[in-house]
Amino acid sequence: MKNTLILFSLIILSFACKQENQKNVSSDKVSEIPVKIDYPDALDKVFDNHGSLDRWKTMKAMTFEIVKEDGNEKTILDLNSRYERIEASNFKSGFNGKDYWVEADTSYKGNAKFYTNLMFYFYAMPFVLADDGIVYTEAEPLIFEDVTYPGYRISYDDGVGISPKDEYYIHYDPKTYEMAWLGYTVTYRSQKKSDKLGWIRYNDWSTYNGLKLPKSLTWYKTEDNKPTEVRNTREFVGVKVSENAFAEDTFDVPAGAKLVE
Repeated sequence: MKNTLILFSLIILSFACKQENQKNVSSDKVSEIPVKIDYPDALDKVFDNHGSLDRWKTMKAMTFEIVKEDGNEKTILDLNSRYERIEASNFKSGFNGKDYWVEADTSYKGNAKFYTNLMFYFYAMPFVLADDGIVYTEAEPLIFEDVTYPGYRISYDDGVGISPKDEYYIHYDPKTYEMAWLGYTVTYRSQKKSDKLGWIRYNDWSTYNGLKLPKSLTWYKTEDNKPTEVRNTREFVGVKVSENAFAEDTFDVPAGAKLVE
């Protein structure tokens, strides 16, 4: 009888352990399932028109050059970490996840920290509007030259990025779901919310490694926060997006560079 009770107890203990192990395995499997973010339906269609978010998320590296009169400005960027290195005729700057740095001659009047990721963010539309911490709200349509462009207001949760009070407005062609306009505010220097909108037109595209990205961007003058006429256009060349990441030392701070607070 005593031996029977001991055997029964061992069976119960073994069964309990097996159940606990099964629970742990199941829990681990659940944690491996990626969380799907619910974007607005129309914005999902915009992403798909430009090559899809799934395709974008396979990319690890990007380079592009902005054509300038005194020499092209080249951006080298890690798409996962957003580490960046910029090389221009009168300065070099970068960010390695910890330090912002700059090497420049006396003609440089920029702010390396403010400029970090700025042109990348404008360039990598619409995909950067799928970043974490974004809040989507339907916006008033933009009407330009008798064409109505629906859109969304993009705002950020507190603590997201250097300028969480910045806002963006993406507007798209209602027939093709191709991105057409970007409205934006700038608050970095003051950290105060701005009501003044700038506008960029996106109507010149090319496909790079399966992703539709701009060949040029056109900034517009504004009146009453609406675009009016062309101010200037920037052309982008040497564009590459790749599934292969850059070497780790690509973003190291160069000897002699000045760190930016």
